Amino acid sequence: MAAILLLGFASGLPFALTDDAFRAWMTKAELNLSTIGWFSLVSLPYSLKFIWSPLLDRFVPPFLGRRRGWMVLAQVGLIAAIVAIALQMGVIASLETQQRSFNLQLLALTALGIGLLSATQDIAIDAYRADVLTQQEVGAGASMTILGYRIALLLTGWIAFNLADRITWPWVYGFMALLMGAGLLTSFWAPEPVERDLPPESLRQAVVLPFLEFFRRLGWQQALFTLIFIILFKLGDAMVAKMAVPFLGGKGLGFADADIGNIRQGMGLVATIVGTLAGGAVLSKIGINRSLWVFGALQAVSNLGYYLLAVAGKNFPTMVVAINVENFCGGLGTAGFLGFLMSLCNPRFSATQFALLSSLMAVGRDLMAGPASGELAQRLQPFIQSNPTLLGNAYLAGATQQGWALFFLMTLVAALPGLLLLPLFAPWNGKSRSYFANFHDEN
Repeated sequence: MAAILLLGFASGLPFALTDDAFRAWMTKAELNLSTIGWFSLVSLPYSLKFIWSPLLDRFVPPFLGRRRGWMVLAQVGLIAAIVAIALQMGVIASLETQQRSFNLQLLALTALGIGLLSATQDIAIDAYRADVLTQQEVGAGASMTILGYRIALLLTGWIAFNLADRITWPWVYGFMALLMGAGLLTSFWAPEPVERDLPPESLRQAVVLPFLEFFRRLGWQQALFTLIFIILFKLGDAMVAKMAVPFLGGKGLGFADADIGNIRQGMGLVATIVGTLAGGAVLSKIGINRSLWVFGALQAVSNLGYYLLAVAGKNFPTMVVAINVENFCGGLGTAGFLGFLMSLCNPRFSATQFALLSSLMAVGRDLMAGPASGELAQRLQPFIQSNPTLLGNAYLAGATQQGWALFFLMTLVAALPGLLLLPLFAPWNGKSRSYFANFHDEN
């Protein structure tokens, strides 16, 4: 569990550096909302990692075994890439807006490289976790993973946002590159999982068998509904996450970076950690299916907190409540969701199967929520100006405030399709078709 906690930290650190922290720097650099939204595509490797994940199942590095060896290779590359992006940020900050085009393209490629290396690290870490945990440990393992992940977000959020006001973002990124060393040390120290099944004997087996085994175990219809659900489950939550920093900062209510860091990246992440630990405990009591129903509903309703904040305007107590409620419920949802994904993986193909499932999750989070949320937020303000009475001027001041209020209502609608799929493959009183259930049925 200690190794899983620290590897969760190593997984969260590079993701955060191309997520909220990256958007905060872009907001500070005065890039428009559409550009900020499209820059979310640097996370594309998280959606496509299933393409090269069979390589991590099939080939074993000449040191530290099938899982830990790949972790080390990815982590060394990440440290170098984070240092590179820090240097590029410093160069861009010194240039005029019209001189930035080429440097922004280089920055995007470096950020994409971080995404590629981080996704590869995640393949190895996810496979390691699926291999090493027993059925009874899934709930606790999910909680430890997200706890470590959120601690990384705390460091790249609350601490980084506060440091950015003092030492600038390039130096913050350089400091975060040093912290990646914790993941590197953990990869050397973590115990090697016991091989319960023979690994694939050829690259063809590594590519084909994981998909055949998954669809045969669940059945084609249930497997299809499961994959669609994975894409949609956190869509509404991700749309809020992608635009929360611009909304709270210079593109919306105008809170200072330090306030955003203290509340969203500090207090809010503590709320997420509490929600994650509570989610793991509840999952162990009520099972995976019911936890998806309960946590999914709470995760969707929590988006209304940001709607109320848009209505209230720049109100500090309302911001505290909205952020903490949304983060707590998001922690519940993530704990249940991660436990669900782990339960679907066969250890023989855990790298490929978990990569496929988490890639589909990233499709909703990055390919759909990222660009869509940026474009939607950008276009709603002129739309409100053309329809000034849509939400009522009596309680909202100006098109900006009304545009954000309508945006957060639409994120609630975006959360509904995933919930409506639950009766089709995860009925409230139904039995989970997980690998563990199948394993025990056969034995």
